[in-house]
Amino acid sequence: MKSIAQNNHQDKVLAASIYSFFKEYHVSALLKSVNAYKSKGIPALAVFTVLFGAIFTQRSFYMGILMNRAAYNLSKDTLYRFLNAAQINWLRFTSLLSARIATRTIEPLTDEQRVNVLIVDDSMFSRGRSKKVELLAKVFDHAKGVYDRGFRLLTICWSDGNTVLPVNSCLLSTANAKNRINEAIKMDRRTLGFKRRALAQTKAPEVMLHLLMAAKNAGIHARHVLFDTWFCSPASLLAVKKIGYDVIAMAKKTSKVKYLYDGENLSVPEIYKRSRKRRGCSKYLLSVEVIVAKDGNSIPARLVYVRNRNKKTEYLVLVTTDMKLNEKEMIRLYGKRWGIEVFFKFCKSYLKLSKECQGLSYDAMSAHVAIVFTRYMMLSVENRLCADEHSLGELFYFCTDEMADITWQESFQKLMQILEEVLTKNLDLSEKEVQNILDAFLTNLPQILSMRLRQIA
Repeated sequence: MKSIAQNNHQDKVLAASIYSFFKEYHVSALLKSVNAYKSKGIPALAVFTVLFGAIFTQRSFYMGILMNRAAYNLSKDTLYRFLNAAQINWLRFTSLLSARIATRTIEPLTDEQRVNVLIVDDSMFSRGRSKKVELLAKVFDHAKGVYDRGFRLLTICWSDGNTVLPVNSCLLSTANAKNRINEAIKMDRRTLGFKRRALAQTKAPEVMLHLLMAAKNAGIHARHVLFDTWFCSPASLLAVKKIGYDVIAMAKKTSKVKYLYDGENLSVPEIYKRSRKRRGCSKYLLSVEVIVAKDGNSIPARLVYVRNRNKKTEYLVLVTTDMKLNEKEMIRLYGKRWGIEVFFKFCKSYLKLSKECQGLSYDAMSAHVAIVFTRYMMLSVENRLCADEHSLGELFYFCTDEMADITWQESFQKLMQILEEVLTKNLDLSEKEVQNILDAFLTNLPQILSMRLRQIA
């Protein structure tokens, strides 16, 4: 006996939200522009919609597909062929979609003087139980301090300080062939699939520059690039500056990295020892101007030493290539980097990043990451429109603030009066008997609540 489908109102609201999001940002046209189209049969947008909405069914990936594909009469093979398609440029798809959302929805809600940034970071994409995944590698998990099977998900996010949008990403395997468990399948060097796999085997700093160029070509408006110590090196600072972005990063406190200061090549600790620190409760201890040089190229930069709030005896060092920024503004802008940490946590906890789709091909995993990023973009837009002060929802609540609610004491006073009236009318009790019942009721309540009610009784 077949089960009867339920007419769920929540499913209709979700379907309407997805349809509105796809229509507003022309997702169908974007898919076609990145080679995600079919010459016959079910349209690519219908396949993408089923994969996109599978997570919102609160079921497994397979069951979510099984329930959603019935509406479009899709077969399971059609969905997996779409995921495994090597010709789809998912990197460009997420870049173009985030650019449209930022320029059409987010930026019109903010002041022109607000500084938008790009945030670079990586996170563990674990496939610990897998053995046959393409380009599977042994990757060091910095959060757990152990090696695990999987990939490093190098990601670039755009942020205005309130909303974070994932721009693009790359599942990094490793450039060291000894740490790769499985190799890539053989493909034509001219195809997009081969270039995607070659990028996965490139070192992270070079991949970061490739992703930044893709973001810039997509029309992402940002002034600074933020990243932590892992990506901070003189070569990276010079390369990002050459692309057209200024950098705000956490500098490495090591003797191997040198900066030109007072005519000498000194490390960050050596500069700190030679310079005079600021006294008092300043937000930073020291600010010096240095020269970043590498392979005959050089640019000016500023090092700002900040107190470590977790350990007062130590300090942190920020470096920027934007000499127009003052120290306080530099520290404030670097605080926006925390948005990408929240993004990774949300994607792993709620959107099942790296756990939902257990595909074996590198193309399927890249498609899965792009779908998860698209879901996050839709949720970010919904949150911005509902929570921002400029939205209709917030203006509605501003208007209703003038209507004063009943106080806590007044509410309990009314309840006590109603209880007294019910006892008097329905049970034919005397006033003394009603008072004894109320006293017994108050006595059995917790002491704090009983004292408050006796004051208003």
